[in-house]
Amino acid sequence: MSRTAVPLRVDDLSPFAKTLRQSLSGHEGVPTHVELLNMLAKAAGFANYQHLRADAEASNRLVAATEPVPRPDLEQVAKVARYFDDAGVLTSWPSRLAHQTLTQWAFWSRIPRGETYDERGISALIKGWHAFGDHAIIRRAMVDAKMLERNQNGREYRRIEQVPPPELAPLLAHLEARKRAT
Repeated sequence: MSRTAVPLRVDDLSPFAKTLRQSLSGHEGVPTHVELLNMLAKAAGFANYQHLRADAEASNRLVAATEPVPRPDLEQVAKVARYFDDAGVLTSWPSRLAHQTLTQWAFWSRIPRGETYDERGISALIKGWHAFGDHAIIRRAMVDAKMLERNQNGREYRRIEQVPPPELAPLLAHLEARKRAT
């Protein structure tokens, strides 16, 4: 099980060391792991380790909320949209890797989350979304790009949940607008 790193920032090391020394000298024997975590947190000015951890998590949320949202490359969206017809079907496989990846994201968005498919099932979905006759290349590319998860024996496929690139939303909106216009 992976652990979340909890940073410990100390403004002045001397009072931290004195407080920690007092806590250790007043303790009988060697402190347990949890006792030592609480001593470190108290020496840094927190009530206990849980308080330190909650403060670190709140800081992480604040930093994540203030990070700028990346702007989509609308030129790339327009280029990739040309590979799709008015019904949203991929007409040819793009030669540029960046364009291939964005078309795979469009397919990824169409796969229902949480569903498990066998190879025939996932291939049937993909076959309905392209018109150039090679569903296997798309399926393999999506597995290689970690958009689809395939179990060891290759019998089950599942969409891997992740944050898509910023270009996906404008591409899907463009394809939907073209579909409605026809």
